[in-house]
Amino acid sequence: MVIEAKSRWALAGLLVGTGVLYLWGLGASGWANSFYSAAVQAGSQSWKAFFFGASDAANAITVDKTPASLWPMVLSVRLFGLNSWAILIPQALMGVGAVAMVYASVRRLFPAWAGLLAGAVMALTPVAVLMFRFNKLLTVAAYAVLRAQERGSTGWLVVAGSAIGFAFLAKMLQSFLVLPGFALLYLVTAPVAFWRRVWQLSLAGAAMVVSAGWWLLAVALVPAADRPYIGGSQTNSVLELALGYNGIGRLNGADYGGLGNLNQQAGWLRLFDTEAGGQISWLLPAALVLLVAATWLTRRAPRVDPVRAAFLVWGSWLVVTGLVFSLMQGIFHAYYTVALAPAIAALVGMGVAVLWERRAYRLLSVVTAGTVVWSYLLLSRSAEWNSWLGVAVLVVGLGAALAMLFARRMSAVVAVVAVAVVACLAGPAAYAVDTAASPHTGAIPSAGPSTGGFGRSPGAGFQLPGGGGQPSGWPPGGDGGQTSFRQWPRGDGGQSRGRGGMGMGGLLGAGTPAAELTALLKNGAYT
Repeated sequence: MVIEAKSRWALAGLLVGTGVLYLWGLGASGWANSFYSAAVQAGSQSWKAFFFGASDAANAITVDKTPASLWPMVLSVRLFGLNSWAILIPQALMGVGAVAMVYASVRRLFPAWAGLLAGAVMALTPVAVLMFRFNKLLTVAAYAVLRAQERGSTGWLVVAGSAIGFAFLAKMLQSFLVLPGFALLYLVTAPVAFWRRVWQLSLAGAAMVVSAGWWLLAVALVPAADRPYIGGSQTNSVLELALGYNGIGRLNGADYGGLGNLNQQAGWLRLFDTEAGGQISWLLPAALVLLVAATWLTRRAPRVDPVRAAFLVWGSWLVVTGLVFSLMQGIFHAYYTVALAPAIAALVGMGVAVLWERRAYRLLSVVTAGTVVWSYLLLSRSAEWNSWLGVAVLVVGLGAALAMLFARRMSAVVAVVAVAVVACLAGPAAYAVDTAASPHTGAIPSAGPSTGGFGRSPGAGFQLPGGGGQPSGWPPGGDGGQTSFRQWPRGDGGQSRGRGGMGMGGLLGAGTPAAELTALLKNGAYT
């Protein structure tokens, strides 16, 4: 009972700390991505705009996403008024909830400390800190699948299907990337008869279709004249938006507004490159090594073994989603990799627990050494930012890895492993704190300090072509500023404030409009 009480207090501390990190200085980001914040404002003024995700209260055009991710923010603004805190706090609180779900998923099968480690990895992932304090369920689905697998529960499997379906209304086809692994895992490992598994998966699939399809059907049934134009589509079609522009077009870069192959850097190492590496890859190599090691160590376990099933759930999530992000030829931004954070966190927590239980200290030493070396390389990409940190991480981490090989007493091993964990988390934690301490605006944000290539400069904005504040067009397709560099009517010379990614993160930042433009709008010149 004392141990359980300590675990609960430790979990409370983790969640409170996560909340502080995600909420710290949140108002400094202003409207963050003003393209989506404008839709939040519109939804707070019109229930029709709320339902369709319209960019304006007059319901002329929607944003380029299905609207579920906007709904919590709209409800918050309706309750507390229009301000940056009301818009951004729901995202931060959902981030805290994601950390809690990762902890709960790991804790069911492993010691509390493993769940806490997984939760800490999730909380300190730089891109998670960025996106959960910015305009931005699948962790619920993973948890439900694991609960279903334990006893062959139909109810939990239906919950998983419903969660994935509703996630579709926030991130569309990206939410379906976990489906192959989840379905195959349950079909192979659930402790019930084969045809019962098939029937259960059919029910879960039906729940997913209903959860995702009700909104699509409603939009499709409303005459085009009675709803906003579907932004992001070329034919005013919600199916084209979901399956084309935000689906096939993202994969091949050619169809349905894919805008050609804009990402020549697509390849097997994309997640480790200058743009994405510092956002997500700190513990990615460790997660992959621990996945392979744990799968090998549990190879003789029964078919229904829940521990091995847990590794397959999170491992399939990481591998499938990671490969798609690496190889997709259409629009890709490094902040998409936030989708990998829960899988990496869970695999690290579970993998360290398995190696600890098997006393595989040599492998833990190798994982530690590899992680701190990679951390050093990532930190060296920002040579002018706390240059001492990379050296400290390398020295302390390699020292702990070496000591792990020679420690004999359990107390000494525990101390050395604790030091190793601190060294491995120091790099992403530093990036996380830097992210929380810096305002972020625009369509392409980036976590951490400036790096070479696609890094960003603190306080520097992106100059839209032409400067000045006179309008020369409207961004086609409503793509949140990802594909258009046309000039917006702004009073700040087209420059954004705060931090963004790729040197243009402030694109579509909310600048103060020129007095002339304000006067024209008030006089009805743009009606």
